[in-house]
Amino acid sequence: MVHDQYAERYAAHRWKIPPTFNIADACCRRWADAPERTAILSEDAEGHQASYSYIDLMHAANRLSNALRARGIQAGDRVAMVMPQRFEAAVSLIALFQLGAVAMPLSTLFGPEAMAYRLQDSDSVAAIVDARGIETLTSVRAECPALSTLICVDCTADDGLDWTTLLAAASDEFPCEVTAPDDPAVLIYTSGTTGAPKGALVPHRAMLGNLSGFVASQNGFPQVDAVFWSPADWAWTGGLWDALLPTLYFGQPIVAYSGRFSPEVALSLMARYRVTHTFLFPTALKAMMKAFPAPRAQFDLHLRAIMSAGEAVGDAVFDWCQSALGVTVNEMFGQTEINYIVGNSATEWPARPGSMGRAYPGHRVAVIDDAGRVLPPGEEGEVAVHRLDIHGDPDPVFFLGYWKNQEATERKYVDGWCRTGDLATQDAEGYLWYKGRADDVFKAAGYRIGPGEVENCLVKHPAVANAAVVPKPDPERGAVVKAFVVLAEGFSPSPALIDALQQHVRGQLAPYEYPKEIEFLDALPMTTTGKVQRRVLRLRELAKSEDQA
Repeated sequence: MVHDQYAERYAAHRWKIPPTFNIADACCRRWADAPERTAILSEDAEGHQASYSYIDLMHAANRLSNALRARGIQAGDRVAMVMPQRFEAAVSLIALFQLGAVAMPLSTLFGPEAMAYRLQDSDSVAAIVDARGIETLTSVRAECPALSTLICVDCTADDGLDWTTLLAAASDEFPCEVTAPDDPAVLIYTSGTTGAPKGALVPHRAMLGNLSGFVASQNGFPQVDAVFWSPADWAWTGGLWDALLPTLYFGQPIVAYSGRFSPEVALSLMARYRVTHTFLFPTALKAMMKAFPAPRAQFDLHLRAIMSAGEAVGDAVFDWCQSALGVTVNEMFGQTEINYIVGNSATEWPARPGSMGRAYPGHRVAVIDDAGRVLPPGEEGEVAVHRLDIHGDPDPVFFLGYWKNQEATERKYVDGWCRTGDLATQDAEGYLWYKGRADDVFKAAGYRIGPGEVENCLVKHPAVANAAVVPKPDPERGAVVKAFVVLAEGFSPSPALIDALQQHVRGQLAPYEYPKEIEFLDALPMTTTGKVQRRVLRLRELAKSEDQA
């Protein structure tokens, strides 16, 4: 039985923000005095392995900082990074931070339109890219007039500078720029689930704002022999702020794997590197649960903590983590703009299946209505975080604003509260219960439907690997519940299976929640951050309805 230490931890937390702060100094330079301290354990899809110390990381970053400065790149300039998890990606981040420049991580999965939009909108002056992103980037480079410098890692391009040659010619000594906590560090674009992506400008101090949640969700990090790994792409908030940077902040090693995710790869990596702490998004956990119901029978695992975020975990996955992995999963909730604000910590307060958790120490979180009024326990509203903590001190986790979009920044706030766009209820003990994105919840025959509950119920059926629920327009009832289902291995679509899945939901949830229609897909549309794009499916159903009309 976990002793509930939440109230004392939450009340005792005080923010201590120094007058100057730079992520490069906190996450690399201060650890670069011990040759034996490992920073990055690298492996690619072909199985090639390498180990890099914090000294290796600092020297390479210093060389890159000098090379960038020699080409006129200075504090405040935006520099794009298009690389998977690899040592050079970590080097680039540290180099840009200590230069005072703004790092803009981009996914290697972006197509030309997504890539061009971000490069143009940010006015990026340089890009660092490897073989996975070079074709897409070069195809849009002519559309990005500000992009004057291109650095190629293990690839070539017209006018591209070779990474190895560039660093070999530069000095491995570089004085870290003195930056204020409010100086910008990262420009990271929202995933675009509800419209055009917006660039969230995140300051150096956000590193500190993330830490109380990271430590809690990882059951007290760092620990002896701690090793971190997550499949989360370092180009998005989950991989950058929830995995890479906090691990480096505590001077621990993180595994960088640049191959594709699969349940077998994930479990093999965690066994091979004796991974103790991880962030696994619900989509990954669902796939692992279906592929390996009893993973510890096949893999020598050493897990001490699992954090999950991005979607609701659901009690099916929660129970599997406890029974099959031997770890209580800690759900976490945050956003690109305000990360690591709510969650669980299985060793400090009881985790409740299906709950998002409580406000992490240092963050004042409430459920509010449209006018910004705090709602009482049990009443549904929007999750929001106040700019000031319970002691009246500024919360350092907040972003600076949306890049070149002051209007959107102002809409994000009401009366000191930063709105998340996510709906929840809060119980008397402070636990939040997710109800869905405000734009994902819909009404069918007059009933309010949160897709997460229906999706979680479907995934409990052995035939279902993943599911997404959206409204299908209906002339009589306004909308009916429709489910898109990805089948688990060994199952095939059939009318009998549709009926079985419908009866399965009817037997577990309210009658109005069962899917009146089920469509089987090979894969659900996903953002690069692993979130289901229900909007894509919803718009598809709307277009079909209009065509039929």
